[in-house]
Amino acid sequence: MGSNRQLAADSRGAHTPDAARAAAPSSETPAGSRTHNSISRRASLMQEPVLVLNATYEPINVTAVRRAMVLMLKGVAQAEELHSAEVHSAAHAHQVPSVIRLLAYRHIPQQSRALSRKNILLRDRNTCQFCGRVFPSSELTLDHVLPRSRGGRSSWENLVACCYRCNNTKGDRTPEEAGLKLARKPRPFTLHTSRQLMRLIGHRDDRWRKYLFY
Repeated sequence: MGSNRQLAADSRGAHTPDAARAAAPSSETPAGSRTHNSISRRASLMQEPVLVLNATYEPINVTAVRRAMVLMLKGVAQAEELHSAEVHSAAHAHQVPSVIRLLAYRHIPQQSRALSRKNILLRDRNTCQFCGRVFPSSELTLDHVLPRSRGGRSSWENLVACCYRCNNTKGDRTPEEAGLKLARKPRPFTLHTSRQLMRLIGHRDDRWRKYLFY
């Protein structure tokens, strides 16, 4: 009888060592959490800045790791400087570039870049031009310094990056009327402006410095 009761208990898993171990809380990180963290780190790495050089080694742009690797895989560019980090595909491991060079010379017009939200945020370094705080692109909007209702145009000289709080504070007024002050006078995004930004970003990566004419 005692043996039958023990077998019944074992069949329910109430008294077996294996059942006790299974019921105990695990100190290990769940596999799903590890996978999520790994994906997040990779996504962040793929957005890291990469310096783009013309075929003549002249710095002409800053792009993201993702775009830089696409250019390399297409045979349009080659890596000149590499990070220690790698990204892995199903069959290969690829070292992440820090500086790439175009294999064919590209003529860069001297006029300013196309007017766009992306370029306005890049010119203003994702910094609200009223409160001076840095925000992710998703938390910024564009503000017309002179409101459109008063004839303000959508131009380099009248558009600035602005956080939603300052945008609401300013409303349909000029900065002076709203008690706000511009951090700097807005101007077109020229190649000279681009190189200034490259130098600022390059302070984080020593591998850029020899290409930026310090």
